Amino acid sequence: MEQSPTQFLTQEESNQIEAALLSSSEKFLTRLTISSYRLLKIMAKDIGVSVDELTPTQIVEWMEKDSKIKREQGIDASVLKW
Repeated sequence: MEQSPTQFLTQEESNQIEAALLSSSEKFLTRLTISSYRLLKIMAKDIGVSVDELTPTQIVEWMEKDSKIKREQGIDASVLKW
């Protein structure tokens, strides 16, 4: 299933995780891991590097940039909607 730029976990994937034989905390970590991976891919593309090349500094700077966009242009202009 194709992901929209701001959809980090599809309903189908969420259902698969929910049905998995995992504890509640393991299900949460699984959702977080998949969502984080997808966000890292967006960050890497924006910065122009591979996910493997992302540094903690680049991640922080990207988060600051997205936060600034949200403050200045509104939540609909940012990648993260929370």
